[in-house]
Amino acid sequence: MEYEQSCVKKYEKFTWKVENFSSLKTNKVYSEPFVLGGYPWRIRMFPKGNNMLTKGNRKANYLSIYLEAMKTANMSEGWNRDVQFKFLLFNQLDAKMTITKETSHKFNAGEDDWGYTHFMTLAELHDPKKGFILKDACIFGVEVLVSKSTHEKPVNLGGSLKFGSQSGVIEDQSPESEMSNQETLSTVSNLVFNETSKKSDAESGYAAMGKVLYFLNTRKVKDLNEQSCKELQVLWDDLAKYKFDITWLEPQVQSALRSRSYVEKSLEVEKLKGNVADLELETERLKAKLAAAEVNLEIERDLLKAEGIKERDLDSELGSGSWKS
Repeated sequence: MEYEQSCVKKYEKFTWKVENFSSLKTNKVYSEPFVLGGYPWRIRMFPKGNNMLTKGNRKANYLSIYLEAMKTANMSEGWNRDVQFKFLLFNQLDAKMTITKETSHKFNAGEDDWGYTHFMTLAELHDPKKGFILKDACIFGVEVLVSKSTHEKPVNLGGSLKFGSQSGVIEDQSPESEMSNQETLSTVSNLVFNETSKKSDAESGYAAMGKVLYFLNTRKVKDLNEQSCKELQVLWDDLAKYKFDITWLEPQVQSALRSRSYVEKSLEVEKLKGNVADLELETERLKAKLAAAEVNLEIERDLLKAEGIKERDLDSELGSGSWKS
């Protein structure tokens, strides 16, 4: 049977932060798997350049990056996906300098990956003044629009697809490592489409899932305030309507929502520190004012003494509240 799907004309987004970039031990690394447009993908990246495509003794002087269509049990012979997609390399110093490259490709069994061998020079990537690597972290993005697929059904996010190692990177060290990666990602092949769901509901569900994942991938704890937490809660409640199994994602969402309390307490601590600093400044101001008043008092006392008023009489008169010349 031939399956055919036309998707909503909207790009869905995934953000991949690669930490400890300079410490990557191998030439080829993978992102965690992710679902966009109803289909599973991952990013394959060569942080030191794709040496397999160099000739002779020439070094790979370019960052190479590719989008890979992951295999699932929903594929049948002759499967293909017509896809438009964009790769982004975020500039962390100036958002206007973010690099975006757009292409299209028909993914199939013979060409299940596509991208850029010469995305950008390694010299520019590692230039600290450029802003693409900050605190040894590099942030990539991909936006995917699946316009059509044949001989393949979309996956059901109610399966056991998991997102992410701690750093968001799966390193490829050897053929054995590649096999291990395939086993780790084999859960994707067990995902099945819920035939009882309407196609439009499924597409809306995938979009809702993408919004939650995009929020979690792009927001930092320091950015979470009351408004952003309300936004996340709305996104989460909207996703819950589609009856996907999202228990694997709930801890991340709840952690983000709880972090609001941390942010509020942190702000309160900073406010109290500011109050203490203000009080310390006020105390110093009052001390200076007191010192000046004491000096003026001594001057007045000396003047009164010069007029023949004895100090003990002065003290006595001040103590009794009366005045005698």
